[in-house]
Amino acid sequence: MSAANRTPEAEGTVADAYRGNWVDRRAPAAARPYLRLSRADRPIGTWLLLLPCWWGLTLAMVADGRAGWHDAWILVGCAFGAFLMRGAGCTWNDITDRDIDGSVARTASRPIPSGQVGVRCALAWMCAQALVACLILLTFNAAAIALGVLALLPVAVYPFAKRFTWWPQIFLGLAFNWGALLAWTAHAGRLETPAVLLYFAGIAWTLFYDTIYAHQDAEDDALIGVKSTARLFGEGSPRWLRRFLVACVVLMMVAVILAVPADRPVAMVVALCGVWAMGLHLYGQLRRLRLDDNARLLMLFRSNRDAGLLPVPFFAVALLV
Repeated sequence: MSAANRTPEAEGTVADAYRGNWVDRRAPAAARPYLRLSRADRPIGTWLLLLPCWWGLTLAMVADGRAGWHDAWILVGCAFGAFLMRGAGCTWNDITDRDIDGSVARTASRPIPSGQVGVRCALAWMCAQALVACLILLTFNAAAIALGVLALLPVAVYPFAKRFTWWPQIFLGLAFNWGALLAWTAHAGRLETPAVLLYFAGIAWTLFYDTIYAHQDAEDDALIGVKSTARLFGEGSPRWLRRFLVACVVLMMVAVILAVPADRPVAMVVALCGVWAMGLHLYGQLRRLRLDDNARLLMLFRSNRDAGLLPVPFFAVALLV
């Protein structure tokens, strides 16, 4: 087969992965199918899982005006945990969706439908990742550990959501933003209202970015009967995306106002600037949105790493002022 005619399935690569990613170029050949199963060749999902953790941690530090070495470990531990749990969750998703994925052009090249990894080996890989993530979780306080265990419920349910609801993105949001609750609690020792508001802001953000993402598969999903907000909203998606943008920004603003002590107005303004910066980024995505351009849809989806990262340095600076 000539290089020009090679398909992702023939090469072992995944269709929507970054070209020339480290898995395809540097990972041992035997490990590549498992790393692809964990989406290590597509790091955006790890960022989207991690960033709510960093929101929760940094805003919790602003709330009580303290930071310590254990917070540095929470920050790093959440990064490792996000990588591992995103990998375990994606493996579970691909196990449950193995028949659907083979019928969708963008996902047919994934390791299970393309025959690179069997279901039994995938289950073992999922358990190994979850076990290491559990060891990291055990270094946090008891309340955070309890929340970490509860997080398994939305993770387990999400792959089935598109079979019974037009709003599977809500279930993704429930799973992907749990870190806002966990990281806040890992720092503060208890769950508080600002963390819950951050969590709901993150769910609105997930509805925003994953509706954009789902438009890539809308035609294939319609053929096989898979539900999504992209199919539900259709050409009206921009109107709904504006609503999710506003909900995300307003909820995050209220979280900041409740978290930052009233006697620290400069800190509050700095933290709010982070929220407004994220909102402006999301608005810029809306301005560039083209529902019939899959390359642009994927680019906009990936740009949410930068959008979600924006509040973090502002929250960190707010701790110092």
